Amino acid sequence: MTIKAIIFDVDGTLADTEDGHRKSFNEAFAENGLDWNWDVALYDKLLKVTGGKERIKYFVSDFLTGYTKPDNFDDFVKHLHKVKTAHYTAMLREGQIPLRPGIKQLMDDARAAGIKLAIATTTTPENVSALLEVGLGKDWESYFAANGCGDIVPHKKPAPDIYFWVLEKLKLAPEECIALEDSNNGLRSALAAGIKTYVTTNPYTHWHDFDGAAGIFDDLSDLDDFYRKSGLSLSK
Repeated sequence: MTIKAIIFDVDGTLADTEDGHRKSFNEAFAENGLDWNWDVALYDKLLKVTGGKERIKYFVSDFLTGYTKPDNFDDFVKHLHKVKTAHYTAMLREGQIPLRPGIKQLMDDARAAGIKLAIATTTTPENVSALLEVGLGKDWESYFAANGCGDIVPHKKPAPDIYFWVLEKLKLAPEECIALEDSNNGLRSALAAGIKTYVTTNPYTHWHDFDGAAGIFDDLSDLDDFYRKSGLSLSK
């Protein structure tokens, strides 16, 4: 069947964002008088959970034994995440986190071939906008026929909810699309929605179990190789 859309995850897939997230969490903690510090090894474990607010809650429940939660814990977490997002989007706007190799060319090639593009991510709309405005320009939204991000669905990856939402917006069947992901959670999410999925690994996910992926790549610097292996007819 002809591929009519490519659906992209964001963090780790469009850009190597995870260390930027980690540093931004630490800045938010320090700004709020907390002595929490997420080093690389710890953050690697915390990435088991998708969603920033969910990740803070997971850290508190599973790694902070003896910590007494404030009465307004949910509001406390939302505030921390809001501060973290401000630090992270500032990094993006300063151009500190570029798009990964081949990503913009893939998008341009797909658009030229009449293939729709979409986003399926758990990251916030602010993060997506800040990253893609730098990487694709002020009119970045015009690239995408569907932009699924943040809390628009009740269950985050590895649940397939965000992919079902995107498929509905695209008005396409799963077999008419392919997905690009970087993690086990993302792969499980896309596969559960019935979408053929390719993986581009990064330093935080290269060790993940990618059983079921249609193909695994270090990155998309060799787009012709990706096009051959995925069956996309986009080579110039």
